Amino acid sequence: MSDTPSTDNRPHKVGWIGIGRMGFALARRLLDSGVDLAVYNRTRSKAEPLGDHGATVVDSVTDLGDRDMVFTMVAGPQDVLDVTVEDGGVLSGPTRPPIIVDSTTIDPTTSAELSARAAEVGTAVLAAPVSGNPKVVASGQLTVVCSGPKQAYETALPYLDLFGKKVTYVGEGDQARLVKICHNLMLGIVAQTLAETCALVGKAGVNRYDYLEFLNDSVMGSVFTRYKSPAYVNLDYKPTFTWPLLRKDFELGLQAGREMGVPLPASALVHQIVCEGIGRGFTELDFAALLSKAYEDSGMDIQPENRDVNDGLGSS
Repeated sequence: MSDTPSTDNRPHKVGWIGIGRMGFALARRLLDSGVDLAVYNRTRSKAEPLGDHGATVVDSVTDLGDRDMVFTMVAGPQDVLDVTVEDGGVLSGPTRPPIIVDSTTIDPTTSAELSARAAEVGTAVLAAPVSGNPKVVASGQLTVVCSGPKQAYETALPYLDLFGKKVTYVGEGDQARLVKICHNLMLGIVAQTLAETCALVGKAGVNRYDYLEFLNDSVMGSVFTRYKSPAYVNLDYKPTFTWPLLRKDFELGLQAGREMGVPLPASALVHQIVCEGIGRGFTELDFAALLSKAYEDSGMDIQPENRDVNDGLGSS
């Protein structure tokens, strides 16, 4: 549910650029709600399965120029510019969508450049980062933080509402970018705290399943600690968010802290732990592998406990 009531019945033609794990899940959610959706991905084969669910799969981002709004969820800052304002981007053709909704985690400088260059051709840009992973999407628990021109937000809101349970609007500028970066700083800090406390109780002979069951049912438990518990108990490090991506967000957060004069000592420490883990080869694993690093640093072997763990996510 959003902060602002929505009266739009979703009549718009929508485009989507970027069919990674999250992009696929969110595009599928729009399609399942009957949205007229055209999709583009650099590797077309990743987008083609969406055709079975009603999507139009296009060969070029410029083919999305006739859409009423286009969502982008790509790898990083330069990728966003490439698919939007650079030559060959969706805003470089003879027709251009009036609204771009970007859900990529990017730095403030790139965000300001994107908004300014889009405004030159009459397109409004909304920053709309999301919190969650594909399982969270499937459960209907995804949350969105959005900022940008209010009128564009009100037009896009009925589609953002389809992503999950909550859309929060935080201002007419790029504020949502910083909100998401702060979110990811906390994500890394909590993940590291879980890892080192699991190692500490493990050293005392307590299994992780029991510790996390207690924690999750206490005032310290959260949606995050619950849905990461299967990974921590059974060492399932299939990536939902990799170490290099977490490092990138920590560096964006630390940069913002320096520029605004806000000390971030806990973030700085966890950033160094993540950098060390990347140097030791954790690059392709989920950031939950902070657990294995904590065990190694404590001189302990770690084994999966092979328990059936409730992740707290239903389906929606």
